Amino acid sequence: MTDLAIYAGLFLAALAAATILPMQSEAALVGLLLGGYSPFWLILVASVGNVLGSVINWYLGRGIVHFQDRRWFPVGPDGLARAERWYRRYGKWSLLLSWAPVIGDPLTVVAGVLREPMPVFLLLVAIAKIGRYLVLAAIAMNWAG
Repeated sequence: MTDLAIYAGLFLAALAAATILPMQSEAALVGLLLGGYSPFWLILVASVGNVLGSVINWYLGRGIVHFQDRRWFPVGPDGLARAERWYRRYGKWSLLLSWAPVIGDPLTVVAGVLREPMPVFLLLVAIAKIGRYLVLAAIAMNWAG
């Protein structure tokens, strides 16, 4: 497999992992790090893909709220109100948890629903996502010796 295909695969895994799809990119990153690929390029590619996936969630949040009265809407009115209250309570700083499993992806959707400005959203999500990959890479590289 060519290096381009490997990096493209990591990009797609990171992008999908940041959306509401149930995927993870950490194992791919660690496997490639242990396989000798460039930590700089792996972290860059994974981070760009993961942040872009969160931007997709933000746009979904901006548009999906118009459908909240439909039966197929994934969250009931109580769940949406609870998420909005939580986000309003902790505000934009909660986006620093966008890296976290289970809560991170919904946070980015709620940020879109509540119209968090894109520059602020991008900055906080990028800090969270890049920081997570940097820590993961440091652990993997130290563990590998």
